[in-house]
Amino acid sequence: MVLDTHTHAWTRPSRAHPWVNGPLVETVETFSTETVYDAEALQQDMDAIGVDKAVVVGYPICEWTDNAYTIECAAEYEDLYGIVMLDQFADDAAAQLREAMATDDVLGFRLGAICPYDRMWETFDPDVSWLEDAIDEPDFWEAAHDTDALVQLLAHVDQLEQVVDLVETYPDLSYALDHFCHAGPDVTPEEALAPLEPLASDEYDVAIKISEVVHRSEEDFPYTDMHDHVTWLLETFGRERVVWGSDFPNVSDEAAYEESLAWLEHVDTLSTKDRNWLTERSFAELAGL
Repeated sequence: MVLDTHTHAWTRPSRAHPWVNGPLVETVETFSTETVYDAEALQQDMDAIGVDKAVVVGYPICEWTDNAYTIECAAEYEDLYGIVMLDQFADDAAAQLREAMATDDVLGFRLGAICPYDRMWETFDPDVSWLEDAIDEPDFWEAAHDTDALVQLLAHVDQLEQVVDLVETYPDLSYALDHFCHAGPDVTPEEALAPLEPLASDEYDVAIKISEVVHRSEEDFPYTDMHDHVTWLLETFGRERVVWGSDFPNVSDEAAYEESLAWLEHVDTLSTKDRNWLTERSFAELAGL
């Protein structure tokens, strides 16, 4: 089975759920897919390349904490799971998390640590540090623990000390770090990702997602300049804690869905068993599927 741990889907705007994220609306128009990319469209593309199940990560084209469509995907489609997005500083953040996690196949939540808090999911700034403040929201993290929620983090390599602080503060939770932590080919993985090494201990349940490789790489398919990053992560964390995801259709501006999966066949240091772990088993164990 192939499990894509990082996809997006959204439905058309409505009065109750308007599209308010202007930068993202402009970005969607550059995709090779239709402007509205819903669960049915995702399933058709999954079937075409042999992906059996997928995680729909909340797509903030509406107000960024509007999780209605993500929850609908998880609730109504047997082959889809959901990751919601929450404001952990909101007065009712813990209650919102408990409510979302009450839906079968909602697996957890995503924090955009790389985004300025006042422009969440509109732009990136690796200098922001609000994640440190979010650590001091005990009611929210208690709800995460009680609901066994997966914590998915989009953080930049320059923010990894904040990530380590979070994990060490709440070591009983499970974590997935997105998109190579925005490490690119301009630096070696040893230089970029070394701060994560303490999290490779069996004391923690942390996985690194080799997702969105299309945008991390500076080369065309099969993105050879990122292969050393994959090798280093496997050597450091083990194949049980390295997770593949496509980030489709976000990467459709540069690549077909099939390419966002097939590049793994060209990483010489990966065995068939490694690929099986990366494309299903590692995430299934992390998320308790």
